[in-house]
Amino acid sequence: MHMLVLQRKKNQSLVINGNVTVSILEIGSDWIKLAIEAPKDVKILRAELVEAAQANQEAAEGLNADSVEALKNLVLKQ
Repeated sequence: MHMLVLQRKKNQSLVINGNVTVSILEIGSDWIKLAIEAPKDVKILRAELVEAAQANQEAAEGLNADSVEALKNLVLKQ
Protein backbone atom coordinates (compact mmCIF):
# COMPACT_ATOMS: atom_id res chain seq x y z
CA MET A 1 0.00 0.00 0.00
CA HIS A 2 1.20 3.51 -0.78
CA MET A 3 0.67 6.75 1.11
CA LEU A 4 1.06 10.16 -0.44
CA VAL A 5 0.81 13.17 1.86
CA LEU A 6 -0.27 16.38 0.13
CA GLN A 7 -1.05 19.90 1.17
CA ARG A 8 -4.06 21.40 -0.58
CA LYS A 9 -5.88 24.70 -0.26
CA LYS A 10 -9.58 25.48 -0.46
CA ASN A 11 -11.00 24.89 -3.97
CA GLN A 12 -8.05 22.70 -4.98
CA SER A 13 -8.44 19.06 -6.00
CA LEU A 14 -6.52 15.90 -6.62
CA VAL A 15 -7.24 13.06 -9.01
CA ILE A 16 -6.82 9.40 -8.08
CA ASN A 17 -6.45 6.73 -10.75
CA GLY A 18 -7.82 9.08 -13.40
CA ASN A 19 -11.44 8.60 -12.32
CA VAL A 20 -11.73 9.76 -8.70
CA THR A 21 -11.55 13.48 -7.88
CA VAL A 22 -11.22 14.75 -4.31
CA SER A 23 -11.89 18.48 -3.85
CA ILE A 24 -11.42 20.67 -0.78
CA LEU A 25 -14.65 22.63 -0.25
CA GLU A 26 -14.18 24.24 3.16
CA ILE A 27 -11.52 24.39 5.84
CA GLY A 28 -12.27 24.92 9.53
CA SER A 29 -9.98 25.18 12.53
CA ASP A 30 -9.95 21.41 13.09
CA TRP A 31 -11.88 19.99 10.11
CA ILE A 32 -12.14 20.05 6.35
CA LYS A 33 -15.08 19.41 4.04
CA LEU A 34 -14.27 17.17 1.08
CA ALA A 35 -16.18 16.41 -2.09
CA ILE A 36 -15.42 13.05 -3.67
CA GLU A 37 -16.49 12.36 -7.24
CA ALA A 38 -16.11 8.74 -8.28
CA PRO A 39 -17.78 6.09 -10.44
CA LYS A 40 -20.74 4.35 -8.78
CA ASP A 41 -18.81 1.07 -8.51
CA VAL A 42 -16.17 2.71 -6.27
CA LYS A 43 -17.04 2.29 -2.60
CA ILE A 44 -16.40 5.35 -0.45
CA LEU A 45 -16.73 4.74 3.29
CA ARG A 46 -15.67 6.62 6.38
CA ALA A 47 -12.86 4.74 8.13
CA GLU A 48 -14.67 4.66 11.49
CA LEU A 49 -17.63 2.86 9.87
CA VAL A 50 -15.36 0.25 8.32
CA GLU A 51 -13.65 -0.28 11.70
CA ALA A 52 -17.00 -0.58 13.51
CA ALA A 53 -18.26 -3.10 10.97
CA GLN A 54 -15.10 -5.17 11.38
CA ALA A 55 -15.42 -5.07 15.17
CA ASN A 56 -19.07 -6.16 14.93
CA GLN A 57 -18.12 -8.99 12.59
CA GLU A 58 -15.38 -10.17 14.94
CA ALA A 59 -17.75 -10.01 17.91
CA ALA A 60 -20.41 -11.97 16.02
CA GLU A 61 -17.88 -14.63 15.03
CA GLY A 62 -16.90 -14.97 18.69
CA LEU A 63 -20.44 -15.85 19.77
CA ASN A 64 -21.07 -19.50 20.43
CA ALA A 65 -24.42 -21.27 20.74
CA ASP A 66 -24.55 -20.73 24.52
CA SER A 67 -23.95 -16.99 24.11
CA VAL A 68 -26.68 -16.71 21.48
CA GLU A 69 -29.12 -18.61 23.70
CA ALA A 70 -28.27 -16.39 26.69
CA LEU A 71 -28.89 -13.27 24.58
CA LYS A 72 -32.23 -14.64 23.38
CA ASN A 73 -33.29 -15.34 26.95
CA LEU A 74 -32.23 -11.86 28.06
CA VAL A 75 -34.24 -10.22 25.26
CA LEU A 76 -37.32 -12.36 25.96
CA LYS A 77 -37.32 -11.40 29.65
CA GLN A 78 -37.82 -7.70 28.81
